[in-house]
Amino acid sequence: MQREDGTDGRAEDAAWREIVENYGERATLDPTEDLPARSADQTPQPERSGDHPSAPPRDETRADDDETARGPAEEPQEDREDRFVPPEPPPVPIPSPDRLAAWVGVLGSPATLLVCLIAGIAIPTWLGWLMVAGFIGGFCYLVLKMPGSPRDPWDDGAQV
Repeated sequence: MQREDGTDGRAEDAAWREIVENYGERATLDPTEDLPARSADQTPQPERSGDHPSAPPRDETRADDDETARGPAEEPQEDREDRFVPPEPPPVPIPSPDRLAAWVGVLGSPATLLVCLIAGIAIPTWLGWLMVAGFIGGFCYLVLKMPGSPRDPWDDGAQV
């Protein structure tokens, strides 16, 4: 089988197959040798109710009392003072009244209609159409007021 680059694909496939077959060490088991049967007292049991049977056994040389007596590692006073403390975030800006009304139409109308639908509250037809018009009008207003270009044409938006 010839490939597009002119090489023989069978030789390459055979080489890859050989690599895969010889990857890592394989355990060799003698089929004539009987494996020792475990008795009930040799079966590993979880040490605590939270341990999983397949979890590695715990190291019994360490005592849990030593860990709790030690407590968390104490940090020097100097390290606590040198930590970064972020500045207070600026207050959330309040949009202009026209944009606020548009956002109320975009977010408030569908939310109100959904709550009325789930709660089984019947609203007049004209009010439903008014909410749909508020959603469409608010969305169109916000799209029209979007800036056409970035404030700084060389700014990619990343902030440090």
